[in-house]
Amino acid sequence: MKLIPVRHSAMGSIWMCHFFLLLSILNTSFISIMANNATDSYWLLRIKSELVDPLGALGNWSPSTHVCNWNGITCAADQEHIIGLNLSSSGISGSISVEFGHLASIQTLDLSSNSLSGSIPSELGELQNLRILQLYSNDISGNIPAEIGNMRKLQILRIGDNMLTGEIPPSIANMSELTVLAIGYCHLNGSIPVGIGKLKHLISLDLQMNSLGGPIPEEIQGCEELQNFAASNNMFEGDIPFSMGSLKSLKILNLANNSLSGSIPPALSHLSNLTYLNLLGNKLHGEIPSVLNSLIQLQKLDLSKNNLSGSIPLLNVKLQSLEALVLSDNALTGSIPNNFCLRGSKLQQLFLARNMLSGKFPLELLNCPSIQQLDLSDNSFEGELPASLDKLNSLTYLVLNNNSFVGSLPPEIGNISSLEGLFLFGNFLTGKIPMEIGRLQRLSTIYLYDNQMSGLIPREITNCTSLEEIDFFGNHFTGPIPETIGKLKDLVVLHLRQNDLSGPIPPSMGYCKSLQILALADNMLSGSIPPTFSYLSELTKITLYNNSFEGPLPHSLSSLKSLKIINFSNNKFSGSFFPLTGSNSLTILDLTNNSFSGPIPSTLANSRNLSRLRLGKNYLTGSIPSEFHQLTELNFLDLSFNNLTGEMPPQLLNSKKIEHILMSNNRLSGKLPVWLGSLQELGELDLSYNSFSGRVPSELGNCSKLLKLSLHHNNLSGEIPQELGNLTALNVFNLQRNGFSGPIPPTIQQCTKLYELRLSENFLTGTIPVELGGLAELQVILDLSKNLFTGEIPPSLGNLMKLERLNLSFNQLKGNVPPSLGKLTSLHVLNLSNNHLEGQIPPTFSGFPLSSFLNNHGLCGPPLRSCSESTALGEMQLSNKQVAAIIVAIVFTSTVICLVMLYIMLRIWCNWRKVAISSAEGGTVAHKARNGEYWNMNSFGLIPSPDKQNSATTTSFYNLKMETMENTHM
Repeated sequence: MKLIPVRHSAMGSIWMCHFFLLLSILNTSFISIMANNATDSYWLLRIKSELVDPLGALGNWSPSTHVCNWNGITCAADQEHIIGLNLSSSGISGSISVEFGHLASIQTLDLSSNSLSGSIPSELGELQNLRILQLYSNDISGNIPAEIGNMRKLQILRIGDNMLTGEIPPSIANMSELTVLAIGYCHLNGSIPVGIGKLKHLISLDLQMNSLGGPIPEEIQGCEELQNFAASNNMFEGDIPFSMGSLKSLKILNLANNSLSGSIPPALSHLSNLTYLNLLGNKLHGEIPSVLNSLIQLQKLDLSKNNLSGSIPLLNVKLQSLEALVLSDNALTGSIPNNFCLRGSKLQQLFLARNMLSGKFPLELLNCPSIQQLDLSDNSFEGELPASLDKLNSLTYLVLNNNSFVGSLPPEIGNISSLEGLFLFGNFLTGKIPMEIGRLQRLSTIYLYDNQMSGLIPREITNCTSLEEIDFFGNHFTGPIPETIGKLKDLVVLHLRQNDLSGPIPPSMGYCKSLQILALADNMLSGSIPPTFSYLSELTKITLYNNSFEGPLPHSLSSLKSLKIINFSNNKFSGSFFPLTGSNSLTILDLTNNSFSGPIPSTLANSRNLSRLRLGKNYLTGSIPSEFHQLTELNFLDLSFNNLTGEMPPQLLNSKKIEHILMSNNRLSGKLPVWLGSLQELGELDLSYNSFSGRVPSELGNCSKLLKLSLHHNNLSGEIPQELGNLTALNVFNLQRNGFSGPIPPTIQQCTKLYELRLSENFLTGTIPVELGGLAELQVILDLSKNLFTGEIPPSLGNLMKLERLNLSFNQLKGNVPPSLGKLTSLHVLNLSNNHLEGQIPPTFSGFPLSSFLNNHGLCGPPLRSCSESTALGEMQLSNKQVAAIIVAIVFTSTVICLVMLYIMLRIWCNWRKVAISSAEGGTVAHKARNGEYWNMNSFGLIPSPDKQNSATTTSFYNLKMETMENTHM
């Protein structure tokens, strides 16, 4: 009983499923029927719904208006089906709808020059009646769909100037009616499909500005009606196919800027309708085929930037339609052919720059009066410029720079009234600028720099009121700048640097109100800056360095708000430079070696883009402005040789891009800041000749790009941080004349690029590290003098083969001079004096002066006394010692004898004294001798009595002594 409802429920579910399935089928069929019966207006409204229309180009697309009246729509005669849609340059965006595939009758679809994105829908391949499809100049991406080849009736396909990628689909060869294929200015790669030759009616093929590569297929000869083939700026390689010579209809051939190689095929001479041939920027070599002279329709020929050689075989007498011939940047030799030109020539542009052409100025060109632009620059032409140059009376640009022309500029050049640009720099021209140049009313540019011209700059040049650029750099012009320079109202660039000009700047220069670049450096100009300079509101760059300008700056200069580069270095300017800080656009300010005084203006910090600030060698006072924290772009800071005081401002911490800090020769004090170690780009730090004290922060070792570290002549103390060994890029390391103590850190061996090391005049101790011998690039000097180093000179210093100066003097070094030092053949200054060295000096050091070794008493060998003399002297000194010992012995023995004698005499005197005491008072004390003689006891001699004088005899001390003894015993 319970199973029956269950079965009933199951049967119901089955019937429900069948019902919904049937409903779904009916619904799908209904939608399909509705779709097939939908009008074009329905699909257009669906297309509109997917587009963004900010300009209202689709404003009247609504059911209330007949579709044939909608903007951009072209209807068929039945007024129901559309055959054309043109929304070009309508400002629409969005994607190309797949619903376009339902517009079965459409023949023209133009959505070009909008902001459409997304990909090209493959559904467009269903438009079997489409003749013209233009989608160029949008933001369409993705691949070109292969289905596009299904549009067999398509004649014009222009989808370039997008962001299309991938390869050109081979199916494109199926569009046999195609006349225009334009897919340039995309990001396509791969190669040209060989099926391209099936497009028999193709007239224009535009592939330029992609990344297509490989060879140009020979099959292209099948495009028999091809008139325009533009494939420039790709990566095509290999030879130019000979088969291209069969494209008889070809008018434009542009293969520029690829990697095509080989020679120019002579078969191109068969292209009798060719008007434009551009092969520039390839790798073509060999000679230019003379058969190209048969291209009588040719108007422009550009073979520049290849490796072509040989002479120029092209003759304008045959190429009578030629208007532009460009052969620059090759290796062509010789000169211009004799019969190059006819008087009926149409040639307007002749560019032969950067070849190896030679000879004198080619007079054959004077037969081409139609030439407007002539460029023979960067060749080896020589001789004088012809006076008949004015035959080129249509000339607008004459470019002869970087040759070897000599002589003076012919006055006849003033007759070429059409001349706009004159480029003669980099030659050997001499003489004066002709006054006739003032006739050139259209002249806008004159470049005469790097010649040997002299004389005054003619006043007449200021009659060329169209002049915009003057560059006379590197000549010998003398005298003043023309006072009438202010007439050149359009002048933008005035470059007179490195001449011998003198006198003041003319006040009228302030009326050249278009002036942007003024370069007067390296002359002998004097005086002050005229106040009229305040009118030069467009001025961006002014360089006056290496002159004799003086006096304070006019305050009106602060109105020059466009200034970016100022270089007034090496003059005599004085006072404050505050007027130069009016521009917030400054990037470079160089006032080195003047007499500016007072504090550094804090307003300088308003130039947030300042990258180079050089104020060295002035008389600036006060402290470094704290506002410098705003100079985050600062790269070079030079405040050296001033009278600045105070400490280094911590605000410089913000200048993370700084590479050079030069603050030597000031009165700065305090400790070296730890934040210096955070300047990762720092390459040069010079704080010498100040009063900095305390220790060197170990954080300096973090400045891994540091090349020069100069802290000498301060009051720094403590040990040299081991972390400085991390400065592996260091070239110059100078800590001399401080109070450093302790040893040289062995980590210095890591500074393998050092070529100058100065640690003299400190209190460094310990031995000289062996590791110094590993600094193989050390060249300028190794100076460890005037310290407290002990021990021996490490032999490893003999590895410093590039070393030129070595100073170890005034230490406590001992031992021998290592023979390895004798290998230092580059050494020309050596000082080992005032140590305790001994032994033989290496023979290679014999050429050094005596002062190099003084006060080392144990040293011998040239330039000191020879070591053999030293040995003999040592032996002589040993004999003298023996003599001295003998003398001492003799003196000692003599002294002993004297003492004995003195003792004996003392005893005798004592005995006499006793006798005297016992004798009678008064008179002479005497004794009677054996023989009746009387002795005078007050004398050492025997004195006879007066009555016995004749029998007097002499007796000795011995007898006297014996007798005395006998008397005593009695």
